[in-house]
Amino acid sequence: MAGKEARIAVIEKQMQDSVFWQNHELATQLSQELAELKEVKAKWEEMDLEISLLAEQVEKSKDTLEQDLEQQKNLAKEVDKLEKQIQQEELTIFFSGPYDKNNALLSIYSGAGGTEAQDWAAMLLRMYLRYAERRGFKVKVLHQHDGQEAGIKNATIEIRGAYTYGNLKGESGVHRLVRLSPFNANNLRHTSFALVEVLPEIEEAGEVKIKPEDLKVDTYRSSGPGGQNVNKVETAVRLTHLSSGLVVACQSERSQAANREQAMKVLASRLHQRELQAKGKEVAGLRADIQSGEGTAEWGSQIRNYVLHPYKLVKDLRTGVESKEPDRVLDGELDEFVEAEIKIVNR
Repeated sequence: MAGKEARIAVIEKQMQDSVFWQNHELATQLSQELAELKEVKAKWEEMDLEISLLAEQVEKSKDTLEQDLEQQKNLAKEVDKLEKQIQQEELTIFFSGPYDKNNALLSIYSGAGGTEAQDWAAMLLRMYLRYAERRGFKVKVLHQHDGQEAGIKNATIEIRGAYTYGNLKGESGVHRLVRLSPFNANNLRHTSFALVEVLPEIEEAGEVKIKPEDLKVDTYRSSGPGGQNVNKVETAVRLTHLSSGLVVACQSERSQAANREQAMKVLASRLHQRELQAKGKEVAGLRADIQSGEGTAEWGSQIRNYVLHPYKLVKDLRTGVESKEPDRVLDGELDEFVEAEIKIVNR
């Protein structure tokens, strides 16, 4: 914390200089860094205060604590909650990548297998939405292509919050589900695959230049929830980058212009990833090689298995982390898996 306080003092001193704001780009970067540092400092100060208050509460009630079971339970809950907060903050020391602080763009693509795979992709989408909700991240569904009978063919969501990309980049890869098929009359066991791609949101993609003549822009009516404009006017936007073949779409906003702006951000992030890979500077954790927004992908070995039958088990094949409660994992309780991957990737 001393290092962060020293950095805060340095930036604040720079901001007092009259020439500081003349370099707008640098001023913006340092202002953002200052805000992040102050947020981290405030969190640790708040946790320090909570520790002091809990210690004081224990000291005051030391004589009655052994007899009061309800008081013991309440204090144990408070201690457990505080320990989890501290563990989450301590994880930030592992985030050393250039994009770990960024917001995340998470896409899910169903694999071969029709309705089964599409239903599995929808289960994964719900899992990540619930995970983000549990963590207090803000989520927006940018695009969702529903399957004909059930599930989704693909979807892209934006997850906003401190270190969302750093937390989720290890989720990139193939996820495999084994279960009794709910879509088969004979209730046979079925294996489904879905691909997850996690990218950092790139506000300014550096050297990535997207030429207007290299873009094909299609508009169409949005589907699903989204206000009065849904299914009435063509607010949804699909961008095709002609030279790379990348396709992205956005239908979350109420206006065509806003959807186009959001789709451009996603396209810039994907093109930026490709440039880094081409230069041999691949961002750690970006394993998925998505060829287009329609879900074409080159499949590799799965990173995690979710088995619902003949036994219940979720196992990460990279870290060895296991859970015999897949229902809880699929309800967004991913912390154990995410934290283990963070520590391996950034070791």
